[in-house]
Amino acid sequence: MSKQKLSFQEQLLKTGLVTSAQAKAAKSTKNKQTQLHRKNNVAVVDEAKKLALNAQAEKVERDKELNRVRKQHEEKKALAAQLKQMIELNRYPHEAVGEAYHFSDQQRMKTVYVSEKVRQQLVSGQTAIVKYDLKYELVSREVAQKIAERDAEAVIVLNEAVTEGGGDDPYAAFQVPDDLIW
Repeated sequence: MSKQKLSFQEQLLKTGLVTSAQAKAAKSTKNKQTQLHRKNNVAVVDEAKKLALNAQAEKVERDKELNRVRKQHEEKKALAAQLKQMIELNRYPHEAVGEAYHFSDQQRMKTVYVSEKVRQQLVSGQTAIVKYDLKYELVSREVAQKIAERDAEAVIVLNEAVTEGGGDDPYAAFQVPDDLIW
C-alpha cells in the first residue's frame, strides 16, 4: 500500500494547526505575488538575501580596515629598522672624558660628554644628536638629515650649518670669552 504524500499545507490542516480559511488566505497571497511578478516584472524583495549582502559588505569593510592597520604597523616596523641600521652604522664612538654639551629634549635638559673637536662640530652644525632606544647618539649632518626625512622626532640637535667668514654676523669682530661655555 502506497500512501500518497500530502503537501505541507494539507499536513498542517490535518493536524489542526491551521484552519482552512488561513490556508486559503496564504494560497491567494502567494498567487497574487506570482501574478504581480509576472505582469509587472517586479522582483520580490528577499529580506534574507538583502541581509546576507549587507553582512558580506560589512565584513569586506572590516577586512579592509584590518589590512590597512596591519600594513601601517608593518611600515612602522620597517621604518624603525631603517633608523636603527642608519644610526648604528654611522654613530660616533663614545668618549669617556670630554666637555659637557648640554641640550634640551622634550623640555628636559640633557648632557653628553664630547671632545672639544666634536663639540665644535655640534655647534657648527657638522654633527647632530639623534635619539634612539632611549639613548643619544652622535651622527654626521648628512645622516641626521636622512633620519629627519624618515622621523623628524628622532633628531634632537641639528644646528644650522655655519659658513666661514659669515658676513651676516654683526658680532663676528667680537671674541667670545672662554668662561661662557656651559
